[in-house]
Amino acid sequence: MNEKNVPKIRFQGFNEPWKQCKLGDVIDYIVDNRGKNPKYYCKSGIPVIDNYMIKNTLYPNLTDANRFIDDYLFNNFIRKYNEADDILITLVGNGIGNISLFPREKAVIIQNTLGLRTSENKIFLFFLLMKKNKDIVALDRGMAQPSIRQDELLDIDISIPTYKEQEQIGNFFKKLDNLISLHQRKLEHLKKQKKGLLQKMFPKAGAKVPEIRFPEFTGDWEQRKLSEVMKDFIVPMRDKPKEFGGTIPWTRIEDIEGKYLNGSLSGQYVTEETISKMNLKIIPKNSLIVSASATFGVVAVVTRDLITNQTFIGLVPNEEYDLDYLYSFFQSPFAKKYMKEKSAGSTIFYISQDDFKKMIALYPCLKEQKKIGNFFSKLDNLISLHQRKLDHLQKQKKALLQQIFI
Repeated sequence: MNEKNVPKIRFQGFNEPWKQCKLGDVIDYIVDNRGKNPKYYCKSGIPVIDNYMIKNTLYPNLTDANRFIDDYLFNNFIRKYNEADDILITLVGNGIGNISLFPREKAVIIQNTLGLRTSENKIFLFFLLMKKNKDIVALDRGMAQPSIRQDELLDIDISIPTYKEQEQIGNFFKKLDNLISLHQRKLEHLKKQKKGLLQKMFPKAGAKVPEIRFPEFTGDWEQRKLSEVMKDFIVPMRDKPKEFGGTIPWTRIEDIEGKYLNGSLSGQYVTEETISKMNLKIIPKNSLIVSASATFGVVAVVTRDLITNQTFIGLVPNEEYDLDYLYSFFQSPFAKKYMKEKSAGSTIFYISQDDFKKMIALYPCLKEQKKIGNFFSKLDNLISLHQRKLDHLQKQKKALLQQIFI
């Protein structure tokens, strides 16, 4: 912001300084139903927009609602009504400061959510408040339950341009949000597709072949213990390296971003001398690491020699087993169910090396493994591509919110 109170980036044709004011100065009507909660809810009817449905998206998804009220309650109990595109903001509980616009379908807000009506451009004000999210969250009073006072929210300083410029900015960000939503839906569809295929391309309990199979393959899959499939099971040392500065990555679960584990995002590396001195165990390139404790079901392909902690176990496959196939196998419902059952009764998720070795599953021939592994690799690459596009768009939006608003 410069002395004229204008943003860094601006649409052509606008040069007037923005007007400084308080949020409360541009709010014409407040919908506040706190303290008016119904005594009962219905299994269907008019959806109640709860906090968890307000996610900094243009509109809440009403299909996520799990509470409803009937017409009688709506007409006789809930006294104040929202209009389409009123700004909704959470004031109490988890997700304070999250915003959405009131949907154009019939719905109702009750406890912990405030509705703000304005004669300014509502889409513009929605994105302006998204940009101000940190300032809003900072109003939390620090009580046992997160909460924001209404008067303090309305006292926030804002700057607004003419209505015509508001329209331009609001429409721009709405189109960007729609593009982000499109990529999110594509990504969710691909992930859902993969989940369904993992269920159908590996045999279910009691079956000897999968439900879906490439046509050139016939015959039953063969039963094997994991100890026959893997030539080595590597349990990392509990100790963390005492010195950093070499070339061999020290990796943690936070370093896994997709299928491949390429190194250390934290930039922590160790020397061979430290590894030897501390007797740390190297997990070699072309191995799998699978979470053996803490976070459940994480698996990755190791692309370079590395060391890690006891969160993982390293699995080094025999030559007659395909690495991509095994990666997909550990994402299958069968493998996840086995690991979950073996960790049952523990206070935290944990599977021992012996339990891994005893895992019995069905495996196809190497040629069929390669076919399955290649199929899921292509699907994983497509998912990664859409994830990168989505991440890029979200970073773009974040940067533009800072530069197009004051």
